[in-house]
Amino acid sequence: MRAYERLLNYVVIHTTSDESNENTPSTARQFDLADLLVKELKELGVEDASVDEHCYVTGHIPASEGLEDSPKIGFISHLDTAPDCSGENVKPKVHENYDGADVDLGNGRTLSVSLFPHLRKLRGRTLITTDGTTLLGADDKAGIAEIMTMIENLEKDDIPHGAISIAFTPDEEIGHGADLLDLEKFGADFAYTVDGGPENEIEYENFNAAKAIFEIKGISVHPGDAKNRMVNAALVACEISSMLPPAETPSHTEEREGFYHLTDIRGDVENAVIEYIVRDHDAGLFEAKQETLRMIEKTLNEKYGAGTVTLTITEQYLNMIEKIRPHMHIVETAKKCIAKQGMEPMDVPVRGGTDGARLSFRGLPCPNLGTGGYAFHGPLEHITAEGMDAVVRVLTSIVSSYAKQADPLRD
Repeated sequence: MRAYERLLNYVVIHTTSDESNENTPSTARQFDLADLLVKELKELGVEDASVDEHCYVTGHIPASEGLEDSPKIGFISHLDTAPDCSGENVKPKVHENYDGADVDLGNGRTLSVSLFPHLRKLRGRTLITTDGTTLLGADDKAGIAEIMTMIENLEKDDIPHGAISIAFTPDEEIGHGADLLDLEKFGADFAYTVDGGPENEIEYENFNAAKAIFEIKGISVHPGDAKNRMVNAALVACEISSMLPPAETPSHTEEREGFYHLTDIRGDVENAVIEYIVRDHDAGLFEAKQETLRMIEKTLNEKYGAGTVTLTITEQYLNMIEKIRPHMHIVETAKKCIAKQGMEPMDVPVRGGTDGARLSFRGLPCPNLGTGGYAFHGPLEHITAEGMDAVVRVLTSIVSSYAKQADPLRD
């Protein structure tokens, strides 16, 4: 079975996570896919495949005879889809021999070449899109499908390999995916998440990330008698927004440039809340952004009175680069395997986070590989069958490369 055929089976299973639920998994529906994957893994010969109470699917493939001393490699993808866009009733469309032009998805949506110029390069491929009403779920069900297909091919083609660990995690999209993975049980020396974009990507540098919440307490007074008395919490929230650099937002930044992203604002005269996520690749600039927020809190409390504004900053994840640098063989091997498939390896600074970032800080070096997908988290999400095939070949090549090497920590 080709990877894209597996993808078509997986995307119709609703697995959207829920940021408002602190339990893991945040949605019980993620078990629907997890249970299916355990069944399929067992059918592929992964005898110890299982899913735990937190919806972590794990399994192990023993090393081929004579390769027991090879490095133990892990491959990880996530079960959930982003809550940014509906992941329910996904109806994927398959466009064979795509002509490289605009695609009418239906429901008033068009996948346009002007917005996505790379579409021209996909001409002749089998393009998989949404019907315009939901996201596709290639993030990250494509990664799951590619790992599953790699496992099938290793057995079918009798490819020698070292020990392989597999994990499919819940709640990656809401930042919890790596938290409860039992690394001792997982048993890998290092791993790759398969959760990126184009098939030639290798990502080992990501944002430093924090969440910032301003809580504002106003003073409500009758508007006719409010002069020098009223403090309108909703207006203070607007003032906070106006005090941040207008060019440092997601829509004005790219590559390694950081930003403040207003994710929620709500309130009235008496109470208001304004929430941001703060991102930067550079640790110094990341700290400077947080200090800017603290200065806003201080300034407004001096202006309106102590206790008017309360800022809470919560660290979410850090840039994995410092944990990858001592083990750059993981990156270099992936690049060589990408090049073997006739593609130019592309280093991409991740403008986000991955399970691999958290896992790297937990002691499991874990860069991210592409899935072949584009425009994640929305109705314009798309991927090609051929791109997925290429990823499967890259994964298989990585496994073969390490089957010949006995030192998992060489530099």
